[in-house]
Amino acid sequence: MAKHTITIDDIDGSKEAKSYRFGLGNDEYTIDLSADNYKALQEALAPFIKAGAKVVASAPRSSNGVRNSPEELQKVREWAAANGYDVAPRGRIKQSIMDAYAESNQS
Repeated sequence: MAKHTITIDDIDGSKEAKSYRFGLGNDEYTIDLSADNYKALQEALAPFIKAGAKVVASAPRSSNGVRNSPEELQKVREWAAANGYDVAPRGRIKQSIMDAYAESNQS
């Protein structure tokens, strides 16, 4: 059996609304609006949007994009312990230790 979902406008209760997301300050909101109320929202925000600057989300960056295998990380831990570095048996290894290990193992 097919289902049909009807979205109701959060402002005036009219049917056939669509969901929209917007942000203000550090908060994000979602609201269901009919075409008329969405147009009213756009018109109300237009001067602020025109004066503002659009923020484009950036992808998270890794330090070098390379993931080490568990075996390689164990070698780094053993090397670090043998060379006087304080390294935990689990968890992230400090980049300074990774760099020192890489430098000591260059051919």
